Amino acid sequence: MHVLIATDGSRQSLRAARHFKSFADPSKVTGILVLAVTRPLASVSFVDEISADAKAPKPLLSSSFKAEAEAAVAVIAAEFDDWSETTVRTRVRSGTPSSEINRAAKVSNIELIVLASGSRGLTDTVLIGSTAQRVQATAPCPVLVVRPVPRARRGKKTS
Repeated sequence: MHVLIATDGSRQSLRAARHFKSFADPSKVTGILVLAVTRPLASVSFVDEISADAKAPKPLLSSSFKAEAEAAVAVIAAEFDDWSETTVRTRVRSGTPSSEINRAAKVSNIELIVLASGSRGLTDTVLIGSTAQRVQATAPCPVLVVRPVPRARRGKKTS
């Protein structure tokens, strides 16, 4: 089985990869493609929240969205380092995320797409027209959408 794991650099996408890993059989997965898509027409093309350098301040002039995307896909790919029989490839593409995810799935003969949904952690609800919904609508294969789990709020305990 060939699997595509899409990341937008968010913690949710890392959780989606870990969720897939929690139940998938490494002997059945022959290849994994970790894909990030930068959006050239967006005001912020890509935001990395998961690599080791994600929280380090970067001067605006020396910041590279492609470098951030490459760092994010490397973190996701590293999650599967212990799957010795599985080939893990990484790729960064530019364009509309849903189109590029589906295009990569078709070209690479992907049998399952794994992605997160939840608007980069700002909300626990799924927004209408999200990338996950667009991918599901036109995907050439099944899509596993991992929804964010609401975080427990700290406060007064009620008995």
